[in-house]
Amino acid sequence: MFVSILMLFSLGIIMVFNTTSAEIINKIDYAGASTSMIKQICFGCIGLLISYVVYKIGYRNIIHYSPYLFLFLNILLIFVYVPHIGMKVNGARRWINLFGLSIQPSEFMKFILPCYYLNIFSKRDGKFNLKNFYISQIPMMIPIFLIIIEPDNGSAAVLLATLVIVYFLTRIRATYWFTPMVAVALIGGSIALNMQYVKDRIHIYLHPEEDLLGKGHQPYQSKIAVGSGGMFGRGLGESLQKLNYLPEARNDYIAAVYAEELGFLGILFLIILYMVVVSLGFKIACAARDLQGHYLATIYTFIIALQAFLNLGVVCGLLPSKGSNLPFFSQGGSSLLANIFMVSMILNINIERKTDRDNLCQNVLQ
Repeated sequence: MFVSILMLFSLGIIMVFNTTSAEIINKIDYAGASTSMIKQICFGCIGLLISYVVYKIGYRNIIHYSPYLFLFLNILLIFVYVPHIGMKVNGARRWINLFGLSIQPSEFMKFILPCYYLNIFSKRDGKFNLKNFYISQIPMMIPIFLIIIEPDNGSAAVLLATLVIVYFLTRIRATYWFTPMVAVALIGGSIALNMQYVKDRIHIYLHPEEDLLGKGHQPYQSKIAVGSGGMFGRGLGESLQKLNYLPEARNDYIAAVYAEELGFLGILFLIILYMVVVSLGFKIACAARDLQGHYLATIYTFIIALQAFLNLGVVCGLLPSKGSNLPFFSQGGSSLLANIFMVSMILNINIERKTDRDNLCQNVLQ
């Protein structure tokens, strides 16, 4: 798992440098060509150091103290809207400025929310009636609401999908959550489909070529990049779309440039790396020593897989744009740190299982 993630990160570093160099050529970015690459490497090193601490603390302690971390992240999500602290970029308020660093709290909420839920679940021994279930879920709706109005639809979608998975894993009655969710989705969908704004967005998603100077520009250029890569690609560094045609080339749409330069075989290799990470994550989850470890490893693996699916789906035009990063690959310090934390927890769950097995073997031999 570590080797696969290291390969994803290394490929991402190459592509970040690659796309940044194109921005220098187009005089979009006047910083050094290696600045973004060095910044991403620094975030990776910081992530390794902090994740080692998380790894040593252990998943049980993280779950135990998750209410305090959850409260802290909610405060940071509120600070996003505070002038001179929160940062507005491209019309969205998703970042805060702490000591010169841009932090995106919604990314870390993906790490803490499952722990907070499991904390509540364990305190009640998994027993909920309808009333206390809804009362216990109200705090978890607060960060999702704050993230939606930023707006950050990608992170909100990941958090909502995470809640669905934890409800399913922990065997919460479907009448408590599935039925209300379907009812809200049907009502909300009916209202939304009658709104002209939503109709326009759906139309642009299906026919991006009809608004090439507006919302259809990015998805259309992304499909051109992916399609022009062919089987073997144009060659590393030879992308044309990164030359001021495809915005966000080093963030949400970095896989499009990668596909253009390395082709179908390159994308296939990328997908295989994610499949290795996900399959090993689920394997660790199945062998966890307790239910908490099983739930947490399953949820974190699912989050990593879902983010990769959403990003690649957007890049190839199968899904509407959601603003979701490609884990370990796209530029983004907060996203990288959060995903590294998740992996460190999965590995901690695995080492705890091995420790228990070794202790059991020693007791048997004695």
